[in-house]
Amino acid sequence: MPSFPANVAIREVGLRDGLQSIPSILPTERKIEWISDAYAAGQREIEVGSFVPARLLPQLADTAELVAYAKTLPGLVVSVLVPNLKGAERAIETNADLLLVPLSASHEHSLANLRKTPDEVVAEVARIRAARDAAGSKTLIEGGIGTAFGCTIQGRVEQSEVLRCMQALLDAGADRVSIADTVGYAGPSAVRELFEKARKIAGERFWCGHFHDTRGLALANVYAALETGVARYDATLAGVGGCPHAPGASGNASSEDLAFMLADMGIETGIDIPALLALRAKVAGWLEGESLHGALWLAGLPKTFAAPAALNA
Repeated sequence: MPSFPANVAIREVGLRDGLQSIPSILPTERKIEWISDAYAAGQREIEVGSFVPARLLPQLADTAELVAYAKTLPGLVVSVLVPNLKGAERAIETNADLLLVPLSASHEHSLANLRKTPDEVVAEVARIRAARDAAGSKTLIEGGIGTAFGCTIQGRVEQSEVLRCMQALLDAGADRVSIADTVGYAGPSAVRELFEKARKIAGERFWCGHFHDTRGLALANVYAALETGVARYDATLAGVGGCPHAPGASGNASSEDLAFMLADMGIETGIDIPALLALRAKVAGWLEGESLHGALWLAGLPKTFAAPAALNA
């Protein structure tokens, strides 16, 4: 039997990765309610938005307000995505706990999505690290490697290129690195193989797995990653979102389905699953007409499910 982590963190990214991918613009007060309810349900890591120009992503224009609110919640790790130095400077100013810089291992996807080559993103991370250190900030820098298993534009992405980018990000000063299956090409075998190699390079600095459920394999891919010892995964409530370069694709693994699977495996997440399902119902009402995903909300918790006796503080 494989040895799984005893505790796993589910980082909620629905407020960023989910909302940026749909046309609906959720009012700030609703987002604050989402953060508050997720926190009350036991979630302790939330990516609240992204510091990008409002004209590009009006859905995320209120990120600074959301960081300010989220920072009032004790023990909540507040993260944001930033595409460049300017966004990173805003993240540092707001005292976000972590900023994530996306790098696409697919050269063609990188140019389409960020208008930079992977190596230009690495150079930007070095500038961000210098700015962070000069500011005396404690904000952590995470380099997130996307399209790590293939790309709808380029096709094949070599493992060696993913691992080269990972080492380059670490050399440039990233505190953490993560791997994302941006367009849902991964399967468990490929995940296990790549994550094992990544762990050998980055050790405990390999921070997170990010799996889209495009072809229904997100939870299977999490299981394979768990076998390698990775103990943090991105997920979106109700599987909200998608990818502009993978038309028709669902978003990440749904937070509630992932929490249920982990609980069933005896892995502690600190999450009150009925409370998370109640939040899902609320968000579904706010996003009426949008495509939502996940299975647990349809079937409900089984009668044999025993909730943890006590949640993490």
